[in-house]
Amino acid sequence: MKNFWNTLPKPFFALAPLADVTDCAFRELVAKYSKHGRGGGGPDVFWTEFVSADGLCSPAGRKKLLIDLAYTEAERPIVAQIFSSKPDNIKEAAKFIAELGFDGVDINMGCPDRSIEKQGAGAALMKDFKLAQEIIYAAKVGAGNIPVSIKTRIGYNKDILDEWIPTLLLTKPAAITVHARTRKEMSKVPARWEAVARAVKLRDEAESETLIIGNGDVKDLTEARARVEETGADGIMLGRAIFGNPWLFAPVLSFQHSQECWNDKKTRVTRVRELLKVLAEHTRLFEKKLGKVKNFSIMKKHYKAYVNGFDGAKELRMELMEAKNAGDAENIVKEFLKHRQT
Repeated sequence: MKNFWNTLPKPFFALAPLADVTDCAFRELVAKYSKHGRGGGGPDVFWTEFVSADGLCSPAGRKKLLIDLAYTEAERPIVAQIFSSKPDNIKEAAKFIAELGFDGVDINMGCPDRSIEKQGAGAALMKDFKLAQEIIYAAKVGAGNIPVSIKTRIGYNKDILDEWIPTLLLTKPAAITVHARTRKEMSKVPARWEAVARAVKLRDEAESETLIIGNGDVKDLTEARARVEETGADGIMLGRAIFGNPWLFAPVLSFQHSQECWNDKKTRVTRVRELLKVLAEHTRLFEKKLGKVKNFSIMKKHYKAYVNGFDGAKELRMELMEAKNAGDAENIVKEFLKHRQT
């Protein structure tokens, strides 16, 4: 098996799969601003948004969903995440993903979206251990020479980690990402990092080679390293912290955009200009790659994250909410910078 997981540094840091966020445009931007390379910055592993395995099994669905599986070589190693409750469809989708050249396949067993759960997929799989195992085995058959991993939670309505993790380990996945909350908790409570430490212990007791990745509320690489020390996890996945911060995984650039630097009046003007330049670049990239297949309003959740913490941010954000395309956004930014100096 071609297993890239065995070549990663310890600890490693991954970019989470976030629906309508970590699309091919944003990942390309993250890769660009992490260009100093592994060890000097950049996610050690990229994930795609999750994609319906059922959809990939029909010609029309595959044609529509192919854009969600677009990636560049700068994003390697890159893992494609899929979801389904049908082992045969998972098998076929995993085979297709391997043919597309991905480095790995990940199965979503934690998404709390009700439309996904109604299909018996995502977090619903935590209520059917047997089916969950069947899906993993099917993915491994379809994936062939590339590794299969899982992203999940600590339970559905309650913490069932002590039963759930051993069940998954029996299938020998390459890695398990543990979002340290139950499905019921969503993101309404702080992540329970003691559960990640427990997952590591369960893995060690089983004498398994499966890697354990912790996930939940990590705001930067400094905190990520502290969580590794605290839990013994092999790696950490960062998600929401990437909003408005494509340089999250590049230590030098991330520091330059830290609150400490923003508080320095001498650097604030430069930081605002750089930030808004990246916002405009992101918007152009989104329109170029996804403008014909995705709604432009997706960019507006990024605007909310980019445009914060400086004079005039609220007014600029309100104007950007009215943008209809990349040209509009760029003109709004230019006008703002023309009249503002802080």
